[in-house]
Amino acid sequence: MIGSSPRDPLAFLADDLAALREAGLYRPLRVMSSAQGPIVSIDRKRAISLASNDYLGLTHHPRVREAALAAVRDFGAGSGAVRTIAGTMTLHEDLESELAAFKGVEAVLTFQSGFSANTGLIPTITGEHDLIVSDALNHASIIDAMRLSKAPRKVYPHGDVNALRAILDEAAAKGRPNGGGAYRLILVVTDGVFSMDGDIAPLPGIVDAAEAAGAAVMVDDAHASGVLGRNGRGSVDHFGLHGRVAIQVGTLSKAVGVLGGYVAGSQDLRDLLTQRSRPFLFSTSHPPAVAAACSAAIKVMQDEPELIERLWANTRRFKAELARLGFDTGRSETPITPVMMGDARTAGRFSDRLLQLGVFAQPVVYPTVALDKARLRTIVTAAHTDELLDTCLAAFDSIGREMGLIGG
Repeated sequence: MIGSSPRDPLAFLADDLAALREAGLYRPLRVMSSAQGPIVSIDRKRAISLASNDYLGLTHHPRVREAALAAVRDFGAGSGAVRTIAGTMTLHEDLESELAAFKGVEAVLTFQSGFSANTGLIPTITGEHDLIVSDALNHASIIDAMRLSKAPRKVYPHGDVNALRAILDEAAAKGRPNGGGAYRLILVVTDGVFSMDGDIAPLPGIVDAAEAAGAAVMVDDAHASGVLGRNGRGSVDHFGLHGRVAIQVGTLSKAVGVLGGYVAGSQDLRDLLTQRSRPFLFSTSHPPAVAAACSAAIKVMQDEPELIERLWANTRRFKAELARLGFDTGRSETPITPVMMGDARTAGRFSDRLLQLGVFAQPVVYPTVALDKARLRTIVTAAHTDELLDTCLAAFDSIGREMGLIGG
């Protein structure tokens, strides 16, 4: 009709948001107005944070901060280009050399995030003549990377090495469907530590099964870096599997305390990624401050092993006390400690009550986890003191009893 308002083609978005709110699945963004740390200002309220991935407290470590400041003074605020044009600085090359030595591999290539490392790696090295075999609970970045690849994929139940072995045996014996011949590459992909449940992949069994089938193993160590292995070298080091895992993906945004991701493996892998990986080719490189801060953090991890020791001491105590109070922490074996709530509304109410008592722990709900597996995802860090943990545990005890979740 002439003169009528045009129809809004995105009007359905309001309906989708209303449905999320009705189901208790909508969570507003919490806004920090302080530095990251064990105590933060969140929505203008001071609270003890159990929500950060800053496992070792390196975001505010003096050596890391000073390295970032010096890099800004010497190299400026940004790099100004992608790596393949004019964006590769000595800082980037130095960081990659340090990471390669740290991980015990030939070469490393850094990416803007752990997500872009996975989406830049998997579609680049796999295609229609290959097969990807993935754990059912692998990170969303792995799932999206597999979707970007032309390779077929199979998924095995979480942590089930026998199911994985059956898939690999069949793939090795039968090859590609319809008489297509042997697969060029069978790539087994797993997280090292699973980000929602905090359990560790059964990596020795995965590697044994892959070797028997002639497959390669790729491990995403985002939540194992800085947590497992000598000085935080990750799950491969934790299990003593050096030389048997073809590719390691890591993050610089969690225990390292800064920003970015990386792929660690052979020199040929690095060289190919510099020529074909789309996130690498089409994204401006890390600002100088980021690269320099990451290098400093890697050095701190090796020079100050007491940080990891404190992380694990805090983790053991926090888990034991939650269990004593009667909370279910699932299958966690690491500082990622889910406190299972069941439904989203309960998780949201518990989180809101915690913040009222000065403790910040975020709910995780569908679609990140199953509808009936909502939980609070907590992480204690090396920076938490005993007194801070006492306060957190007292709040969990009080609210758990108030909501009838513990205490009979």
